[in-house]
Amino acid sequence: MKEKGSKKAHFIGIAGVGMGSTALLLRDSGWEITGSDVGFYPPMSTHLKDAGINFKEGYSKENIPKDADLIVMGKQAKLSPDTNEEARAAIDSGIEIKSFAQVLGKLTKNTKNIVVTGSYAKSTCTALLAHCLINAGKDPSYFIGAVPLGIEKTAKLGDGNVFVLEGDEYPSAHNDDRAKFLHYNTRDVLLTSASHDHINVFPTLEDYLKPFKELLESLPKESKKIICFDNSEAKGLAQNYEGVTSYGLNEGVWSAKDILYGEASTFALTKNGESIALLETTLLGAHNIQNIVGVSAILLEKELITPGELAEGVRTFKGVNRRLNLLTPKSSIPVYEGFGSSFEKARAGFEAMKVHFPKRKIVTVFEPHTFSLRNKGKITGYDYVFDGVDEVLVYKPAEQGAATHAQLTLEEIVERASANHKNVRGFEKPEKIIKTLEEGLSGDEVIILMTSGDLDGLIEEIPKLVTKKHQRR
Repeated sequence: MKEKGSKKAHFIGIAGVGMGSTALLLRDSGWEITGSDVGFYPPMSTHLKDAGINFKEGYSKENIPKDADLIVMGKQAKLSPDTNEEARAAIDSGIEIKSFAQVLGKLTKNTKNIVVTGSYAKSTCTALLAHCLINAGKDPSYFIGAVPLGIEKTAKLGDGNVFVLEGDEYPSAHNDDRAKFLHYNTRDVLLTSASHDHINVFPTLEDYLKPFKELLESLPKESKKIICFDNSEAKGLAQNYEGVTSYGLNEGVWSAKDILYGEASTFALTKNGESIALLETTLLGAHNIQNIVGVSAILLEKELITPGELAEGVRTFKGVNRRLNLLTPKSSIPVYEGFGSSFEKARAGFEAMKVHFPKRKIVTVFEPHTFSLRNKGKITGYDYVFDGVDEVLVYKPAEQGAATHAQLTLEEIVERASANHKNVRGFEKPEKIIKTLEEGLSGDEVIILMTSGDLDGLIEEIPKLVTKKHQRR
């Protein structure tokens, strides 16, 4: 797998998790890496420094080494050659340019590749797969699209022949409309879901399902296709292919029973109703039990580890950053951060709060950050997304790309949500939310910050406030 050499690659847009992780993999394989971006933050900046990767903040045509053998360019709008001099210089240089998906395609040519994909749960399932294999003494390669807790890096080339990758349905590059995961030489797939997402790129559900169909059709005959039947769209896709193994909490060959929720939740992993292993996890929510069942199915179907090794891996898995991680360990009011990039992800987070904190008042600070949450065509999601939430504080919708689609206003979101939910309020300024919480918290709440952005700094400020005002005794 590791191709030692002295070739040089330059990454334009290296600070993102996907680009940075690919840089780490190329570095593992022997390449000399440089890069540039407009902002570097931990943990990716730390990972790059620890790997000896030199990077520069800001874009300039001078950043590109004259002796580079390869340029890897991200797909962000700010990397358009029409407006970015480094991107233009890259094109004019004559040096070979690839997307990070194409680079991963090269790195996965000779390995047995498991791709985890779907509209949600990709990062958690990929990280859990990698963790279980590592914990069992295997040395897999892995590529995770978020920051795992308890795993040293987001990506690594191992000495084993298994490569676990988070697979994205999003187009690969400005000049390559193929889904990223179509480059990954997939042998086996774990499909968690296929709910319509990224509506700015896939206007219809049919458009959205197309890359998943292409992926399933590309698999070798002997491949494992582990598909979640709790998700209607994924189940619908499965009907068209042979060799599918289903999983889910409501329906599936692989499932869970005797679920007991707590600080550490336990359940019996079953196959065709027969108990295979007793599993324990500190991850919150029914959706994470579903994720564990899917990962268990692919690991045990492929006989990569034993049920005992699986149980130990699940027990010791700490999760993924921004996926319901506790931000206030020293406060009597728990504050969790959820990655709310879709209605389905937000619902799963709210339901987890209800299951684990049945006696507490559930408060959410919610930011409609992605196109899917702030497009007029998706407004019906606000009819149900806050079910079971006692108090909803909606922060103003993000503005990036607002002019490119039918953007919902804050007032429209609050009005729609208020039709079915009490105590929904909108806020234009972060300090107003701070004041509302400071004056209104009584101590019996659980707070979930739901966004895929940063709530204009509230992700840091709210835990500070709550810890100061409501210290654990």
